[in-house]
Amino acid sequence: MSDGAIVCEGLSKHYSMNGHAGIRSPIAAAKSTLRRALGRPRVAPVEPEGLWALDDVSFNVAQGEVIGIIGRNGAGKSTLLRILSKITKPTRGEARVWGRVGSLLEVGTGFHTELSGRENVYLNGAVLGMTRNDVRRRFDEIVAFAEVERFIDMPVKHYSSGMTVRLAFSVAAHLDPDILILDEVLTVGDAGFQKKCLRRMENDTMQGRTVLFVSHSLPSVLAFCSRCLWLEGGRLVDDGEPKEVATRYLEAVVSQDSSKPTAATQRPVVSEAALVGLSRESADAFRKGERFGDGTARITAVRVGVHEPDKKSADFIQTGDDIAIELDVVAHGEATHARVAVILFDPLGNRVIDANTEMKGELLQMRAGEAARVKFVLHNVLLKPDKYRVSAGIARRGIVNYDGIPSAAEFTVHLNPELMEGFQTYPAIYQCRFSHEITMAAGT
Repeated sequence: MSDGAIVCEGLSKHYSMNGHAGIRSPIAAAKSTLRRALGRPRVAPVEPEGLWALDDVSFNVAQGEVIGIIGRNGAGKSTLLRILSKITKPTRGEARVWGRVGSLLEVGTGFHTELSGRENVYLNGAVLGMTRNDVRRRFDEIVAFAEVERFIDMPVKHYSSGMTVRLAFSVAAHLDPDILILDEVLTVGDAGFQKKCLRRMENDTMQGRTVLFVSHSLPSVLAFCSRCLWLEGGRLVDDGEPKEVATRYLEAVVSQDSSKPTAATQRPVVSEAALVGLSRESADAFRKGERFGDGTARITAVRVGVHEPDKKSADFIQTGDDIAIELDVVAHGEATHARVAVILFDPLGNRVIDANTEMKGELLQMRAGEAARVKFVLHNVLLKPDKYRVSAGIARRGIVNYDGIPSAAEFTVHLNPELMEGFQTYPAIYQCRFSHEITMAAGT
């Protein structure tokens, strides 16, 4: 294929339990040869025990494409890159690569620790098929980019992991490979160097270089890549536009919790601080998870979803979305000066968000038999990914409770790849938007 860079067909990689990557022993090979010589029927091989790190993976990469590869740990991402870099061979299938490949798969890959940084730069250039003069012309630029001028003649075994990855990336990026293959190694460098690497990678893409980029940083994949592959359990499960693939991936990541009991099927957890301001009756009901109220008006339905979703399911709520909470109310008597309210609780029972109609200066006046629909839209809700519970109620200005449901609905907030770097955890319930600045001072 004249405009192609990589073709993978049925790519599979097996690692057996005894440490051999699906390779037959010499004895097994000799027995097979003897059977053929005696004309005996071939014995079907027994599927070896072990792990299929890759299982029938097929895809094409055109020249100049920038491919992001995502997936959980153990999905097969690094194995795929090692095969494409010709470090290991597939058990089955074929990977065809056109052009010179520069790889940065893990800290120190391709470096001889007993050699100096200078010697390793020339060694890597020779591996890529470059002449000594070609490397010499780029040498100063490589060293300056890596910021290791003072240490370039020191043996690499004395480098820190950050120094090693800086030099390794600089070598891989500056020796003009046709295809640049990068595993999740930039996390070793500091924030400033990571930005520097991404700028270099953006420059490479503008020059039409093909890039394969494994990362858990979904914002980097979205900003940098034109296409995204999602690996799961050694299989390619999705291939397409980065934002769409990342959204489906995140939905799958959190779905593993779907089998756990929900707040609707067990007594809800409520912190005592969350009950401040409630009547004794309401507080007792909340503790027990029981519905309460005199029934003058009843909430008949509660729905939670994304407000005006754009090209995604209304049920798939992400950090930063506008959330719509809709309640249907029916009056069985005269419900006057009625305040409709919703309260959001986190899994620990902390009261996170309050919203009620009285905050907006509006109270319901309902007669028996009348029905109403109340819709709250919570804008730019920056809750961290987790499960949340909605309590709903209607009361006469907090004096008479018509209806109160401690666990009226539950929803899950999913990670938004455009707002967060990877899957780092943080203890706060609410994730505000923020900017940051780092200023380094010289040591004393």
